[in-house]
Amino acid sequence: MAERQGRISALTAENASGATLLPIVKEHVMPSSTVFTDELPSYHGIPHMPAMGYVHRRINHSEKVYVTGDIHTNTVEGFWSLVKRGISGVYHSVGSTYLQSYLDEYSFRYNRRSDTQPMFLSFLKQVEKKDVVIRQTQTTVVEPF
Repeated sequence: MAERQGRISALTAENASGATLLPIVKEHVMPSSTVFTDELPSYHGIPHMPAMGYVHRRINHSEKVYVTGDIHTNTVEGFWSLVKRGISGVYHSVGSTYLQSYLDEYSFRYNRRSDTQPMFLSFLKQVEKKDVVIRQTQTTVVEPF
């Protein structure tokens, strides 16, 4: 999922059926959002989620239409292009066991693409935050003699 001009959230899914994808959409997409998709049949159920108030706009890639006004999926497709090239160029292959970890890495990079701070410093700040939390929650264990 991609926000226009914003963040990416990439998740693994068991399959691409509507029964699998629609609960993910409901969980991660804010109510009353406009949802842009391609013509994948799994997305047919989006307009039938009235409690969420989604506006659903589709682009028909099978008819070689890729943009109609502001209706397109170029943002998320650009992200997946980066992931695919990164995996084939750097890692060469990825098993399903670790796929979510790779998606997390690429999402992290993409979501910080405009940062002026070097990526390494961003990583260190994340480690530092977790270290502080760990130190705050640790308890002293005294072993009996």
